[in-house]
Amino acid sequence: MTSGSPAGRWRFRGVLARRRTAPSRARRRLGAAVRMLAALALAGGVYTAFAPGAFAEDNTQLSATAQEGKQLYDNSCITCHGRDAQGVTGRGPSLIGVGSASVEFQVGTGRMPMTRQEAQAEQKKPQFDKNQTKQLGQYIQELGGGPQLPSDGKFTEDLKDNPEALARGGELFRVNCTSCHGFGGGGGALSSGKYAPALHDASAETIYAAMLTGPQNMPVFGDNQLTPEQKREIITYVSVQLQQDKDPGGLFNLGRYGPVTEGLAIFGVGITILVFTSLWIAGKS
Repeated sequence: MTSGSPAGRWRFRGVLARRRTAPSRARRRLGAAVRMLAALALAGGVYTAFAPGAFAEDNTQLSATAQEGKQLYDNSCITCHGRDAQGVTGRGPSLIGVGSASVEFQVGTGRMPMTRQEAQAEQKKPQFDKNQTKQLGQYIQELGGGPQLPSDGKFTEDLKDNPEALARGGELFRVNCTSCHGFGGGGGALSSGKYAPALHDASAETIYAAMLTGPQNMPVFGDNQLTPEQKREIITYVSVQLQQDKDPGGLFNLGRYGPVTEGLAIFGVGITILVFTSLWIAGKS
C-alpha cells in the first residue's frame, strides 16, 4: 500500500507522532529529576542556614568531672577501647551504653586495665583511686549513658538491723546467686576457663554494680528483675551473713552449711578410726 493512500498517510502520521512523543517523555522525566534535585538542594541550604546548631551537637559538652575522666581515658584506655569509647576489634569492646556502674565495677576492682587478654579479667590492686574511678565513670556515662549506682550511696546501712530484710535477702541470694557463687559465697568454676568470684571481700558498691551490669558470665539483674530494694537486701545478707558471721554454727567451715556437714564429717572419721582400732586390737589378741 503506497504512502499516498489514506491508510498510508495515517500510518505515516502515527510514526511521526510516536517519534515526537518519545523525546518529549524523556525530557519531562529529566526535567522532573532536575527540579527534584534543585528542591532538595534548596531545602538543605535553608536547613543549614537556619539550624547551624544541629551540627554542633555532635561535640557533646562534658562536665568538669567528665573532662577529667576523658583525660584519664585518653591516657590509659583509648588503646583498647578506641576514640570516644567506640571499641577496637580484637582489643576491647565498645563502652557506649555500659554506664558508670560498669566502670565502678571493672576499674574499681582493678580488673581494668587488663594485664593481658585472657578468659576472664582478674581482680587485682586498682590502678586508679576512687576519685579517678568516679571521673572515668562520669565520662563514660555522659558519652553513652547506661546503668548508674544509686545517687544516695546507701546499700545496707538501713537494713543491717532488720531481720526480715536479712531473711528476704537470704532467700533471694539462694534463688539467684548460689548456682554460681555457692551457698557460702565462696565462688565456683564456670565454663571456658571462667569462674564466679568469691564474695567474702566484695564491697557493697561492687556487688550492686555487678548486679546492674552483669560482668563476665554473670547475668544482668536490672530493676525489672530485682528491684533496688531487693538488691539491697541481697547485699545485706552477703555483708552480714557471709562476710561478718563467717562460720555460722560450725568450727571448721565445711561448705558453710552449718554444723550438719561438720557433724557428718566427724561421725564418718570417728567411725573409720573405731573400725580400724577394733581390727588392730583383734589382730593383737
